[in-house]
Amino acid sequence: MAGPLAGVRVIDMTSVAMGPYATQILADMGAEVIKVEAPEGDVFRASAPAAHAGMGPAYLNLNRNKYSVTLDAKAPADRERLLGLIDGADVFVSNVRPAALARLGLDAPSLCARNARLIHCSAVGFGQDGPYAARPAFDDIIQAMSGLADLQGRNSGAPAYVNTILADKVAGLTLAYAIPMALFERERSGQGQAIEVPMFETLVSFTLVEHMSGHSFVPPLGPMGYSRVLSPQRRPYRTRDGYLALLPYTDAQWRRFFALAERPDLAADARYVDAAARARHFDELYQDLADIVALRGTEQWLALLANADIPHSPVNTPEALFDDPHLRATGFFQRVEHPTEGPLMAAGIPVRFSRTPGELGRPAPRQDADRDMLPVGR
Repeated sequence: MAGPLAGVRVIDMTSVAMGPYATQILADMGAEVIKVEAPEGDVFRASAPAAHAGMGPAYLNLNRNKYSVTLDAKAPADRERLLGLIDGADVFVSNVRPAALARLGLDAPSLCARNARLIHCSAVGFGQDGPYAARPAFDDIIQAMSGLADLQGRNSGAPAYVNTILADKVAGLTLAYAIPMALFERERSGQGQAIEVPMFETLVSFTLVEHMSGHSFVPPLGPMGYSRVLSPQRRPYRTRDGYLALLPYTDAQWRRFFALAERPDLAADARYVDAAARARHFDELYQDLADIVALRGTEQWLALLANADIPHSPVNTPEALFDDPHLRATGFFQRVEHPTEGPLMAAGIPVRFSRTPGELGRPAPRQDADRDMLPVGR
């Protein structure tokens, strides 16, 4: 592969989603990623449905372009094999708890003493200098602790989880940008370093970008929570026969929308005349929007808005994305052949590089498929 990370070797001792999502991004971009699994294998191998045991869809969608070896790091002989891999690597990334890594001699001080150029990355639940350091962490737990579940449930009367493993994937994306940053710095200093990416702090940072709101100031100028996003009227709007996503945003877009809707009274309404006024009246504004949208069918709205330069969309099901004309035109979904699982559909790489593009080169490996990559004589 000739992606922007070609020539970088990553030893990937992660499982489930956070770490594998990050290392798949690195692998898509050309890094040689060797996935090191315990004898029981990555737990996501058991996701359903599956054509064969150990090759569930969540595993397949998080581990393409990687190699797989099975090692029991608690066994001395296997630990030596693992150390041999790390000695020749650029990056070691793990979501094993730091105390357990230290007992195995796989902590940053131990490994960086062997390989001074190594980037040692720990994907953890919580920052290791705080009282939660030893706690286990999973996506649902972090959504709850970070305030996200509370925000998600503000309009339904009870806290709710987002219907995707958001904490895992946001933390995985953070891992995926932290590692190349460390590699870039190494090119200047010649030295490796340790990186820690905690799920809890990462999702708090992610969530509070807009929801810090009035508490951004000392003393606070208002409550926490971004009022536009938290409006109970913010939702896909019911049309006469379905649903529509619609978001006029700028002053000009709102004026055009009120003109299309034949509501000059709302265009002249002091509550909606500019962004500052609308920010004080989001609930009323979105209720008026909902009432207007309900008067026409979905296709009528799509035709009316087609050339109006007002952000809008039908509400797609996940299944409908396979037939989305834009995704078809860009070749986003790709059919690939797996040597044991047969034909698979894969989501493509959204990032485009003009000279060194990533590629979907290798399907996710069966466990221990690449044992011949282990150092000879160890």
